[in-house]
Amino acid sequence: QVQLVESGGGLVQAGGSLRLSCAASGRSLGTTYMAWFRQAPGKEREFVTFINWRYDSTYYADSVKGRFTISRDNAKNTVYLQMVSLKPEDTAVYYCAATTTYMSNRRAYVNTDAYGFWGQGTQVTVSS
Repeated sequence: QVQLVESGGGLVQAGGSLRLSCAASGRSLGTTYMAWFRQAPGKEREFVTFINWRYDSTYYADSVKGRFTISRDNAKNTVYLQMVSLKPEDTAVYYCAATTTYMSNRRAYVNTDAYGFWGQGTQVTVSS
């Protein structure tokens, strides 16, 4: 089992910045990918970004490309999401996810069902 705990959410004005953290514990040594998803009220959970835990390669949704940056600290078993130039449409609950599986097609990791472990979520609200 891998436990994930997010932190860093809050209320920010449009154009502002926030940094989310996701600390992994438990049997996290076998983690292959970690990701951030978000879910706005009345909408489905959507992919934001993922990172390959070993090779540090990343991928972003078009809606956040150039504004959000995912990074990791292996020593702390923590993944971060730095968000700048925030927009009201970024308002959502942000979830951290992790998987210990490996799939040859890395595009598969944009799907929620690629991940077996989820955090409880942290609210991000961007006011206009």
